[in-house]
This record gives sequence, C-alpha cells and structure tokens, in this order.
Amino acid sequence: MNQTRKTEDLQALGRKTPFSTDYAPEVLETFQNLHPENDYWVQFNCPEFTTLCPITGQPDFAEIKIMYIPAERMVESKSLKLYLFSFRNHGDFHEDCVNTIMKDLIRLMEPKYIEVIGLFTPRGGISIHPYANYGMPGTKYERLAEQRFANHQM
Repeated sequence: MNQTRKTEDLQALGRKTPFSTDYAPEVLETFQNLHPENDYWVQFNCPEFTTLCPITGQPDFAEIKIMYIPAERMVESKSLKLYLFSFRNHGDFHEDCVNTIMKDLIRLMEPKYIEVIGLFTPRGGISIHPYANYGMPGTKYERLAEQRFANHQM
C-alpha cells in the first residue's frame, strides 16, 4: 500500500460500520489523488440504492451510477457506501436525490468532471432516470459537461 494513503485520516475504512438513520453527508471522506495530472474515469455503481417517497413514504429503489474525473481529492468508497445508505429513510424525489448526490460530491472533492445517473425502478408503470452532470467552470471539463449533457441518452 502506498505510504501516503496509510497516513491519511480515514475514519470509516477498516472500522465497525455505524449506519446513519437519515441523510448524512458528513460521513463522506476523501483521500489524495496520486495522479492529478492525469485524466481518468472513476465509476461507482450502487445497484441497491433505496430512498423513500416524500409524499407516500413508500420505498423507491434504484441503481445509482457515479462517474467522475478526479482533481486533487477522491471519494473514499466505504464512506460513499455509508452516505448512499443514509438515503434509506430519507424522503426525496428521484431528481432531488441525483442532484443532491452530485452537489455533495462536488463540495467534497471538487472534481474536474462528474455525472450521476439514477435508474429508478418503475412505480405505477413509469420509471424515472434522472441525469445530472458538472464540469469545472472555465475548463475543458465544462465543455465536456455541455457535450455529454447534449448527447445524453439512456
């Protein structure tokens, strides 16, 4: 293991897992990107995402896909899992969940580029698949965000 990673103060990794009972962005943690000069994709798939309908309280199920190009910091995967799990008892609409996840990750690690997709299972015969993205303003990543958004297809 890289010595730099050993010395970072990660709280969730390798410890007993306390699960939050509601939305908990404070559990998110980062670590140093050892290759910030390179552009490369990091993708997370969470096929067991659950949240509650804010109106009926019924559970909603989705696969959440997060893809980003890191800058200086990267999200630690166990903290991301705990964060996504914290939506379990939280009531929010599908579009709000996707945008909240993206904005929390932007605040956390200031990536060059990020996109979040929610593939929600059908409810009442209709499935909803919100998509949100962001590119660092004033850079080629802002143009990438515009291109990917304009060409986005499910």
